[in-house]
Amino acid sequence: MGKSGIKWEMFEGRYEYTLDEKNRISIPAKFREVLARHYDMSLILTNLDGCIVAYPKREWELIKERMYGLQNITKQARMFLRFYFSGASECVIDRLGRILIPQSLKSYAGIVKEVVIIGMNKRIEIWSKEKWEELVKEVSADIEKVNDVVRELGL
Repeated sequence: MGKSGIKWEMFEGRYEYTLDEKNRISIPAKFREVLARHYDMSLILTNLDGCIVAYPKREWELIKERMYGLQNITKQARMFLRFYFSGASECVIDRLGRILIPQSLKSYAGIVKEVVIIGMNKRIEIWSKEKWEELVKEVSADIEKVNDVVRELGL
């Protein structure tokens, strides 16, 4: 429950899927349920951190609104925004719960066939299985660093 007593639903969990021959993947049923209850059934996909990030359309609009109001940002920030917004693609979830992954995003994320879809609060991340496994190894390699992060986050 949130501070207001209202249950806040978010995307969480990890799911493994395979891209079909038409570059489509299924969105996990739990994620579709959250989308149906709180958003419409379309996602905005873009590139970030070596994976594909999917935002519900309403969350994407909030991001655009925040970015529109920025002034005096650095050249590096402008370059990042060009990269980030240039990858944006709207994907409607079809009646079978699938979305089409644009070729440019598929290439950026290094996706060949197997993907890992994770929930990250208000967004969904789509990773190539190989990149995901590398990330897990990196994150869990040094237990002391993991403990430091756990303390920093208050978990």
